[in-house]
Amino acid sequence: MTLVQNFPFFSIIIAMFSGIISSVLTGKQARNVSLTAISVTTAMSAAVLFFCLKTGESYTYMMGHFPAPWGNEIRAGVLEGLTALMFGLVMLFSVIGGMEHTFLDVEESKINLFFIMIDLMLSSLLALIYTNDLFTAYVFVEINTIAGCGLIMIRQVGRSFTSAIWYMVMSQLGSGLFLIGLTLLYDVTGHLLMTPAKEAVAVLEAAGSYEIPLLVILAVISVGLAIKSGLFPFHSWIPYTYGYATPTASAVLSGLVSKGYIFLLIKIFYRVLGRENVIATRMVNVLFIFGLAGMIMGSVLAILEKDTRRMIAYSSVAQIGYIYMGIGLGTGGGMIAAVFHMFTHSATKALLFISAVGLYEVSGDKKDFASLRGAGYRNPLAGIGFTVGALSMVGFPMLSGFISKLLFATSALDSPHKMMPTLIGLAVSTVLNAIYFLRLVITLYRGGEAAEKTDQGRETALLYHPGMLRLAICGFILLNLFLGLNSQPIVGSIAAGLAMFD
Repeated sequence: MTLVQNFPFFSIIIAMFSGIISSVLTGKQARNVSLTAISVTTAMSAAVLFFCLKTGESYTYMMGHFPAPWGNEIRAGVLEGLTALMFGLVMLFSVIGGMEHTFLDVEESKINLFFIMIDLMLSSLLALIYTNDLFTAYVFVEINTIAGCGLIMIRQVGRSFTSAIWYMVMSQLGSGLFLIGLTLLYDVTGHLLMTPAKEAVAVLEAAGSYEIPLLVILAVISVGLAIKSGLFPFHSWIPYTYGYATPTASAVLSGLVSKGYIFLLIKIFYRVLGRENVIATRMVNVLFIFGLAGMIMGSVLAILEKDTRRMIAYSSVAQIGYIYMGIGLGTGGGMIAAVFHMFTHSATKALLFISAVGLYEVSGDKKDFASLRGAGYRNPLAGIGFTVGALSMVGFPMLSGFISKLLFATSALDSPHKMMPTLIGLAVSTVLNAIYFLRLVITLYRGGEAAEKTDQGRETALLYHPGMLRLAICGFILLNLFLGLNSQPIVGSIAAGLAMFD
């Protein structure tokens, strides 16, 4: 085994031990450790991706060298390496972009705790990507939940406490259903490692045994992870969670956390229950319907929202709907489009939240439409960043959101019964996206009385050191353009990675 093949394990351990070490450090020291851990693990993820692309194969890493079915395993392939790399970049830019506000919004004595939560979040996301063991996945799902809750309530204001409680209640409901599904799966297969479990499920399917229990397992796991990822109508916690956290926490929670759960669900569909079996149960039809509903209703709720930060949060409901709609198509192209949109939404939604910070700073820290008039002139880079993110969500050519919608539209052609609902849903959702995103973009570049009354906001902005924010916005813009202009090799890598799942 080469050194690179150890990197998935090293990445998870480095992130986890960074959190442990940060518990005895000052806030600035914890920040440095966290940034180092994110940078190192991202580089390791890139190395894993290139190694798997070069060999054209996936591989497993035995924990403690105990073989299946008794040992615990890590599995790495092209899709795992690509997803870990994307998550690492988004995490890095999110932490950098919200750095100044982290030190302003969080008590000095608790800043190291904030970075402990970031480290645990990174470790749990990497574990969800790489693990080949279902119970290990459940353990890190819970670590992810606890870290997310900590990131929300770290500001210690009334709304953040309420949001954290709401987040915890909904997350525990989803986690409970997921655990019930794993318990039932272990009961009928006797395995928790994904590969032996899939072999056992194939034997049961061939014998026609346990059809109802397997359907219940599929339904319970799907609903549990759908709740945790915020699929409509389980979305009510999203605007409160994303809207009242620190900028970094909002970017990480909206851009990464829900995608980790969706990635785990895709792994279970392919590597445990079998994609053909999932399609045969027609569970994908249920996900398709709720995905379409989320695409429309998330956008409608965003249009009705007056607070721009909550508007951005409601937009996540629509974008998560896109992902589930792609999964629900039940085709290879639909799954590729869903995974690509995971990357698109991760990069773009984090860009929107981080750019919005720069706009709020020059608007008296106000978040309503009237106060943001002319903010694009007062902070040009933040205005450009938000505009790029908004246009990407609408589906402007050359940006990643355009490629996502193109992939969804073309993949719908392979599913005759779902083609028209998909195309109509894409058209309606795109129009609705344009209504609320372009309305805000136009507001950012409108002059008038509201723009003239923001001298206090401009003076407040001078108290910040925007270098880190500018670096993050530029990084996100370049990442978005890269996904939009170099989509073909990324789509090819996604397809190769999904083929390795089979």
